[in-house]
Amino acid sequence: MKNSIGNNIILTVFGESHGEFVGATIDGFPAGIQIDIDYVNKEIAKRKAVGKISTPRKEEDEIKIISGVFNGFSTGTPITVIIKNNNVNSKDYEKTKNILRPGHADFTANEKYFGFQDYRGGGHFSGRVTVGIVALGAICKKALLDKNIKIATHIKQLNNISDVDFDEDFEKQIDKLNNINFAVIDDNVQEEMIKKIEDIRDSKNSVGGILETIVINLPSGLGDPMFDSVEGCISKALFGIGAIKGIEFGDGFKFANMLGSESNDSFIIVDNKIKTKTNHNGGINGGITNSMPLIIKTAIKPTPSISLKQKSVDINLNEEVDLEINGRHDPSIIHRVRVVVDSIISIVIMDLIVTRFGQKWSEILCED
Repeated sequence: MKNSIGNNIILTVFGESHGEFVGATIDGFPAGIQIDIDYVNKEIAKRKAVGKISTPRKEEDEIKIISGVFNGFSTGTPITVIIKNNNVNSKDYEKTKNILRPGHADFTANEKYFGFQDYRGGGHFSGRVTVGIVALGAICKKALLDKNIKIATHIKQLNNISDVDFDEDFEKQIDKLNNINFAVIDDNVQEEMIKKIEDIRDSKNSVGGILETIVINLPSGLGDPMFDSVEGCISKALFGIGAIKGIEFGDGFKFANMLGSESNDSFIIVDNKIKTKTNHNGGINGGITNSMPLIIKTAIKPTPSISLKQKSVDINLNEEVDLEINGRHDPSIIHRVRVVVDSIISIVIMDLIVTRFGQKWSEILCED
């Protein structure tokens, strides 16, 4: 299993849902960057379970940095964080360990690892392991923010309920989204979305949706054509999150219904800088950033663990059975995944910048 990604900044994720610890390491992070633990904890809090719209499993998520930071600054050596799993309930999984859960990685993990995988709570395939990504992503996100590069994600769509798009006030919208737990731009849809999740939970089902991310003030010239394009690097990292089943950049699949005269972004001069009049391509041309806002949409599938009766197979008996999943599950994970998306993108952006400009972070200038 390959658990690492990146070129000059390399992320490695480790741990299992019901193991003693989960965590992550980031190698290649520049030296001399101040580490703001309060900021990291604020980001981690966005991932925590909340009320009826989340799993009943509550974890303290107290991070411990065990390497790579000294006197509050990065040293340039690998930064490793660990987070203890406290609230585990493995007996929920013991009773059905041989029954394949629809939508989960139970069958493929069994095939891949010959039955030696940790099945408790999904093991290494669990969303629980993303907490380490959020911790290190927060460190990257804060470093980018200090360069005036801002990142935010909102719930663009939950089932059939839609939030508004980013508009010309996107900087204000970014600041708002980064300071709320249920990330929507339009306050009017928040209550409706939360009620939808609660209703779905009461029906023993789950629900998915679409997240939309914006990154502003990126320098032009990040990314390489072909296989290390900005789209390629970000997509590969994002698909490490098991809940993500689709990604769009800019107008994405809408291009199929456009003409070239509609999809092309005309070039203009603004404050003596080259910009584009529109941003259908989402800030990327030829796999390289053009300094316009980076726009990314991700499709989040419904949580696969549901309490409704489903058809499955007992792999020990090799026969079909009925399955009703009991335990602690999220009726929707979209409101918790958005900070994981922010974190993954922050790590990739750091890698792209270091790849282009080198390790002297204090000397790197980004867009104003």
